[in-house]
Amino acid sequence: MRAVLQRVARASVSVDDQVVSSIGKGICVLVGISVDDNESDIDYMVRKLLTLRVFDEGGVMWKKSVQDMELELLCVSQFTLFAKTTKGSKPDFHSSMKTADANEMYKKFLDKLGAAYKPEKIKDGVFGAMMMVEILNDGPVTIELDSRKFTYTN
Repeated sequence: MRAVLQRVARASVSVDDQVVSSIGKGICVLVGISVDDNESDIDYMVRKLLTLRVFDEGGVMWKKSVQDMELELLCVSQFTLFAKTTKGSKPDFHSSMKTADANEMYKKFLDKLGAAYKPEKIKDGVFGAMMMVEILNDGPVTIELDSRKFTYTN
């Protein structure tokens, strides 16, 4: 499972020119699910997203997590995080989990995130939809996370 975490002043997701989710200060997370991901990958990502200290406090950088500060998370499913670009000029998405299975994994991810934190603080886009994501990156702070950083070999 891969995620791109961005610390934001605000973020929103629109589908067909309608805002479907938005947050103020918090983190926006782009989430990709691979064909090999399972519940342990979800558990890793939930723990990391909630506890990673990306917020400043009292002039001290990297002091607080989204959970410490009781902020919101906007999660956006993004299968393109597993694109392979080594051959040719067209991205290859065979490492991304198939749509139906990925949708189930993504729902489990959101459920576990809500159970570990506060469900009302978890927002998301529309799985599988063409979305417009607006992000006002704060910092900018952008961090790439991978539940299997050292096991992807192909």
